[in-house]
Amino acid sequence: MKKLINDKKNVVEEMIDGYVKAHPEYIKRLEENDRALVSAKPKAEGKVAILIGGGSGHEPAFMGYVGEGMADGVAVGNIFASPPPAPILEVTKAIDKGAGVVYIYGNYAGDIMNFGMAAEMAEIEDIEIEMALATDDVASASKEEKEKRRGIAGEFFVYKMAGAAADFGYKLKEVADVARKTNDNTRSMGVGLTPCSLPQTGEPSFEIGDNEMEIGLGHHGEPGIRKAPLDTADNVTDQLLEPIFEDMEINEGDEVAVLVNGLGSTPHMELYIMFRRVEQVLSEKGIKIYRSYVGDYITSLEMGGASITLTKLDDEMKKLIDHPVNTPMFVQK
Repeated sequence: MKKLINDKKNVVEEMIDGYVKAHPEYIKRLEENDRALVSAKPKAEGKVAILIGGGSGHEPAFMGYVGEGMADGVAVGNIFASPPPAPILEVTKAIDKGAGVVYIYGNYAGDIMNFGMAAEMAEIEDIEIEMALATDDVASASKEEKEKRRGIAGEFFVYKMAGAAADFGYKLKEVADVARKTNDNTRSMGVGLTPCSLPQTGEPSFEIGDNEMEIGLGHHGEPGIRKAPLDTADNVTDQLLEPIFEDMEINEGDEVAVLVNGLGSTPHMELYIMFRRVEQVLSEKGIKIYRSYVGDYITSLEMGGASITLTKLDDEMKKLIDHPVNTPMFVQK
């Protein structure tokens, strides 16, 4: 497993340093904490702020989505690890404009604990906090226990909708409710083809045969539903869509946003072949694609594979998803 790094102990710090220097018009690092980054263009007073965060290694998430129309700040953790409460609190204090802050993060034990602790500390300082968790991965728990599901690529749509709601002047609870509604209407399913390796270990994150795939694999290499021989792109896409359709209430005439997300090393050629099949299946079901996104949105270092996300849209959500965004790693006009 080859890496273009210097000292393996400093990969996150050096990545952040390079990122801030590459995009000074978008983002700045707080002096109080090296893992606390905020927008270089502060929002107006009285506006709800959005704070996102999670482990490194998922780039462009999460740093890449700080900017106009999305998040106001990000707390950066170690590779595949939650940020501690300290940078979360520093970002909170920096971005609060008197209207409160919405925390958006994935449903992982470390994130729940650390964002929860930061929220308690922020409230001691009279900053109102609302929280919204991403739980879009249908492979990680049954429909009856959906509150246990992991957050994966569908988290992108939660950021998008919440950021737009804040720009539209929604109040704190209203922005959080938009984030939760987006999550409730979002489902994702992934497939892993090859493992990644953490710089600290240099070892594969999981084992898989040369001609195998793993359906339902998590973004950190968590076990999926099953391993099977590698199949055609169309058949793999069908296997990812089937549990999504079984899990969510979606019918002819509905409109959706689609994300075909690469996990780090999957060529865009293959992602577009998968999207082609997604469009075919949705068209056959009479479901309209309102907006589509194809590329690397939430990755897992150099993991091979992809995920498919569907978000069912209502009229409010269509207005929110259409809102322009300008961040270092995602622009929508």
